[in-house]
Amino acid sequence: MPLSASDVAHLADLARIEMTDEELTLLSGQLDVILSAVASVSAAAGDDVAPTSHALALTNVFRQDVVAPSLPAESVLAAAPAVEEGRFRVPQILGEEI
Repeated sequence: MPLSASDVAHLADLARIEMTDEELTLLSGQLDVILSAVASVSAAAGDDVAPTSHALALTNVFRQDVVAPSLPAESVLAAAPAVEEGRFRVPQILGEEI
């Protein structure tokens, strides 16, 4: 069943995306092609094929969390270009008032 422009408009509304009528018409065709491709892949996998997220098994590569002493704040801040109230001073980037 092909997707209609109203189906795509409903999805866009759920995602809070504004779309023009031309975009809705274009995307309805594109999404229909994508859904058909996914359906053909789903049909190829038989009941004997277990669903997987990766082709190869993954192993955890995290190291153990070991508590170790850190550098003294004074020596770290000594290398900083600007310090304020015992912290790194960085330029304001979001335009928010403090």
